[in-house]
Amino acid sequence: MHGLLNAIYGTLFTWGVTALGAACVLVVPGKRRDVLDFSLGFSGGVMLAASYWSLLSPALELAEQQGWGKGSCIPVTLGLVLGAGFVLLADLLLPDTVTFMSDESAVEKKCESETESSRTDDESHDMSRDTSRDGELRHRKPNLTSDKDTPTSAKNRISTPQPRAVQLRRLVLLIVAITVHNFPEGLAVGVGYASVGRPGVTLQQAHNLALGIGLQNFPEGLAVSVPLKAAGFSTLNSFFWGQASGMVEPVAGIIGVICVTLVEQILSVALSFAAGAMIWVVCNDIVPESSSHHNTRLCSVGVIIGFVVMMCLDTALA
Repeated sequence: MHGLLNAIYGTLFTWGVTALGAACVLVVPGKRRDVLDFSLGFSGGVMLAASYWSLLSPALELAEQQGWGKGSCIPVTLGLVLGAGFVLLADLLLPDTVTFMSDESAVEKKCESETESSRTDDESHDMSRDTSRDGELRHRKPNLTSDKDTPTSAKNRISTPQPRAVQLRRLVLLIVAITVHNFPEGLAVGVGYASVGRPGVTLQQAHNLALGIGLQNFPEGLAVSVPLKAAGFSTLNSFFWGQASGMVEPVAGIIGVICVTLVEQILSVALSFAAGAMIWVVCNDIVPESSSHHNTRLCSVGVIIGFVVMMCLDTALA
């Protein structure tokens, strides 16, 4: 019973630190492309560092302790491939237009409606009749080629770097990857508290594990909320999705306590599963999106800063 309560308290702490990181969105500027590209790069760096120091390295150690020996890479590889495949499947199953998260969707629909109405009015005016000398009416042909359809504007529309739907899909996958990554961390906290009393496992060690995971969650909450704000989401909406990525940890912690024996056996696969999901999102979504507006250097700076911050936290709190 004490183990369950401690696990709940510990994972509530880790979730709270995630929310604290997400709250940094309160001081981030509004919709700006350079801020979005930098924050996406920062998120990618955080996720790459977390993939190794928070997930793959502990997974390899756990697999070795479970008797895999030199073959410890086998369950870790399995989990990594499954994690990447999971995100790929999620990408394929997402609807073509993802607008359920955005508070801009209604505004966009209104703008599209106004644009269509304006085009209809223009065509109506072009159908105005002119009176000829003999009293007959002749009609001017409708001007079907508005300024919007000139070759230059068509070229500009084609060269638009990323449509809104693609951007939203990538942001959704970013949230999915961070959330998937938080689940095995919650499991680890639950297993840590449930193992107190076993040889070599103390309550202080379980507290230290929860503290370490919680502090490293700070940049992860930041890595979700800031790109959303820079992409045009409201501050409240951005904060909500940022803290929601850590909401799974208390649930996972309870599962870890109740199913401690089973979770111990699959924890190495679960950790590497999360690593595979994060690496796929970085390579397939974050890097292409952040480079789509020619802010490659700014994105690279963000990657390095995010990687260093997460590496230092992971190694200092290991």
